[in-house]
Amino acid sequence: MNSEKTDGKGPIWIDLDNSPHVPFFRPIIEELQARGIPLILTARDAFQVTELVELYKIPCVTIGKHFGKNKLMKALGLLVRSAQLLPLIVRHRPRLAVSHGSRAQTMVARLLSIPSIVIADYEHARHVTKPDWMIVPEVIPTESASKSARHVLKYPGIKEDVYTPSLSPDPGILFKMGLSPDEIIVTVRPPATEAHYHNPESESLFAATIELLAAHAATRIVVLPRNQRQQSEIVQTWPQLIKSQKLIIPTEAVDGLNLVWHSDFVISGGGTMNREAAALGVPVYSIFRGHPGAVDLYLASKQRMTLLQSVDDVRQKIAVAKREKAVRPDLSNRHTLQALVGLIMGVAVETQAVEH
Repeated sequence: MNSEKTDGKGPIWIDLDNSPHVPFFRPIIEELQARGIPLILTARDAFQVTELVELYKIPCVTIGKHFGKNKLMKALGLLVRSAQLLPLIVRHRPRLAVSHGSRAQTMVARLLSIPSIVIADYEHARHVTKPDWMIVPEVIPTESASKSARHVLKYPGIKEDVYTPSLSPDPGILFKMGLSPDEIIVTVRPPATEAHYHNPESESLFAATIELLAAHAATRIVVLPRNQRQQSEIVQTWPQLIKSQKLIIPTEAVDGLNLVWHSDFVISGGGTMNREAAALGVPVYSIFRGHPGAVDLYLASKQRMTLLQSVDDVRQKIAVAKREKAVRPDLSNRHTLQALVGLIMGVAVETQAVEH
């Protein structure tokens, strides 16, 4: 954890609260460090956060854990983690708190009068405590974001454009899982059943997806469960597919972006992996049945993502086929990363000036 106050100012505090936040913040952290900005990095032991932090060698302090799906337990978990974060944050007194929707961070920042930024790409998410600033993709209407924050800033592109240029394709990921490039490789992410925006219809689409893919002789299905409970349910539901290795669940955290690139297509019940595929030009189908966000509607309108709304859609719209892969994706555009870091630094400078 880099928290030395080299410039006489407090560090910027980044909290990694959920699995997608780890690859997203990785290039942001590297860019801020390259600019000599002191940082405090914390992480929550939830989903695959801890494994991904270790995979990417991000020097975080892990504080708190996930308390499950029950609303009362979620509320308790928020209060407990906020209390656990307080001593570290009081000691280092950051000048700015930044996250992609960490409720505990926003609560602690409010308690300690630390200016806060929430970066968001789903305008229907609920925010328990209002951050001072929200930074959202340009396609999200300002009026939607302004319901959750006092100030709204916008960046070009989508969240996944921040970190997809960091991808270094490695075909070794396929051989490690016993997969062949000659097979039709499909990466599937189940719905986020513990999220407040979950719609049970997504689970029906997920089941129909697995049955469809299992019926094709050339397919191999890589499923990335969100937690141990979900993994156990999948194992109990499709034991024969797992026994025959038609359906594979990785035994350790994998570089999801690398897996997406080496897949022929992707199907996911959540937003991040879908948009990663779209950013890389990989065919992608969404089985998310919550309230659609502006980013997904934008990608669907550009035919970069197919939204599946029924079991019939699953059966009729998914094209089970190999795709023509380039040697490597076009990873030259770092404009979104630079724009986002510029906005963070702008807020940091502005809030510092106000304090003085």
